Amino acid sequence: MAKHYILFPNYSQGLKLESLLKQKDIKYVISPTPRQLSSSCGISIMYNKEDENAIKNIIIGSSVKINGFFTID
Repeated sequence: MAKHYILFPNYSQGLKLESLLKQKDIKYVISPTPRQLSSSCGISIMYNKEDENAIKNIIIGSSVKINGFFTID
C-alpha cells in the first residue's frame, strides 16, 4: 500500500502545516522522514491521497514552505 508524505525544509514549517491541517479537520500523521526520501528535516507529514488537493490549496494560501509531496510504494 502506498504511503504519501509531505517533506519540509525545517521542523517549524512542518508544525505550521500541522496547525493548518488541524484547523481544517484533515487527517494526517506526523512521521519521521523516510530515509529513502531525505536525510534533511527529521519530520514529515503522512496524509491520505484523497486529501492531497485540499492540502495543496491550504499550502498555496499560506506561508508554509515545503520540499514537496512524495509517495512510497
